[in-house]
Amino acid sequence: MVTPRAELTGERADLLAALDKHRGFLRYTVRGLTDEQAEKHTTVSQLTLGGLIKHVAGAEEFWMRFAVGGVEAMRSDGGPPDADAWAEQFRMMPGETLDVLLERYRAVAEHTDGLVSTLDLDSAHPLPSAPWFEPGAVWSVRRVLLHIVAETAQHAGHADIIREALDGQRTMG
Repeated sequence: MVTPRAELTGERADLLAALDKHRGFLRYTVRGLTDEQAEKHTTVSQLTLGGLIKHVAGAEEFWMRFAVGGVEAMRSDGGPPDADAWAEQFRMMPGETLDVLLERYRAVAEHTDGLVSTLDLDSAHPLPSAPWFEPGAVWSVRRVLLHIVAETAQHAGHADIIREALDGQRTMG
């Protein structure tokens, strides 16, 4: 049974409040945009506002699968991402709209929030072998959530710069 979010207190409430704050900043950067604007590259980076929404939703979903089931659960198809799949997570593909991406992000966030209500924050899994992870590293559910907060905050900052370059709107200050 999922505890209603309004009843969460302490560490769980704090983790979700931090995550919600940065989710809100990210969503705010795309308010009032068309799909064409969301796909536009405004800096030398290949990042776009729509691509960032898509990536952050996918990353949150990916890491929460890890939190629940470890490395085996990280990818829905069980295999490592190839270069094309990696690049596509940052691009709006034909048929994708900003509204669809935002709805997916909302659904992913809702699922994460429900999991935070029920998961043991001390439960931990070994990270996959990768050059960017310390060999033998293990992350708790708590550490995964902190990573999601950091990733969301980092990309909200990227989005703010992209939006300002797009139309002069400043979304974070």
